[in-house]
Amino acid sequence: MSSPASEEALVQRARITLIGTGGTITMTPGGLGVVPTLSAQEVIDAVPALARHADLEAVSYSVKPGASLSLEDLVAIAARIDAQLEAGASGVVVTQGTDTIEEAAFVLDLLVQSSAPVVVTGAMRAASAVGADGPANLMASVVVASQAASAGLGALAVLNDEIHAARYVRKCHTARPSAFESPGSGALGLVLEEQAVFHWRLQRAAPLQRPQALHEFPVALVAVTLGDDGRLLDVLPSLGYRGVVLEALGAGHVPATLVPPLQALAQQMPVILSTRVVAGPVLARTYGFVGSESDLIERGLISAGWLSPGKAVQLLRLLLALGVGPRELESRFGHYGRANPPARGG
Repeated sequence: MSSPASEEALVQRARITLIGTGGTITMTPGGLGVVPTLSAQEVIDAVPALARHADLEAVSYSVKPGASLSLEDLVAIAARIDAQLEAGASGVVVTQGTDTIEEAAFVLDLLVQSSAPVVVTGAMRAASAVGADGPANLMASVVVASQAASAGLGALAVLNDEIHAARYVRKCHTARPSAFESPGSGALGLVLEEQAVFHWRLQRAAPLQRPQALHEFPVALVAVTLGDDGRLLDVLPSLGYRGVVLEALGAGHVPATLVPPLQALAQQMPVILSTRVVAGPVLARTYGFVGSESDLIERGLISAGWLSPGKAVQLLRLLLALGVGPRELESRFGHYGRANPPARGG
């Protein structure tokens, strides 16, 4: 007969759903190099120690590289996550290619309605590689998704034993296992001795409803460079774009020659002002020259705040598809792109 303690442990045992989409964590040799081949169940089977922490259910959404994921995919995955959580899962782990983890985690943070733990992970080295990091990342992710302390933080990215908030995480190296960082805020915590330890906590922004007809709202990402003449800006409306994210210089600056076309463009569609600098936000009132952040905002551009250019693109597409008008876009970007004062965690 089992003891009361063992019965309590059985009742509290986590149920984790792993949704597999592909990525390097599933890759084995084929063709010119490694390619996605493994199913979600095969990824789980490769790490038997996962059973120490949870009962796992595998759901294979796709087997493709992260670069081929779409915003439509992420809307569908968010719906599957909510369905799994409503059906009794304690948390969900999504495995995918690291190329787009920072955007994918942010979109899931925006679209998943539940406050239960949602973790996005992947690998920098293929499953067939010597020193593959996928198994360790998957173990750490299941640990985080299994713990009640991970609830209410929105989507988390867990790689290299670090726990990152979706809003801040960035991929900062093309190859190293330690590629992911949260510039300007630092990681939320880490996985230590198969336990999640949180250094600080953040308040999750209110989720959005899941939109339809995303293909009707394309958004361009335009990078500004030294000596840019801005000729691309003039043709964006004729190409069918419904909005633009500008990857500006420094704190949100552009050459003075770009100001007239940008002002004209902002009268036709939303133009979001972001920065190519990895750490720090677009400023608001520090510089005053023509083409500065304050000048551009005064001329109708909308600040992305702390959001990276890629995340700003996804947020703008979602908001446009939800019918958010020009006046409300500024407040929405202010809400989702704000700095979040951390509440200390334990």
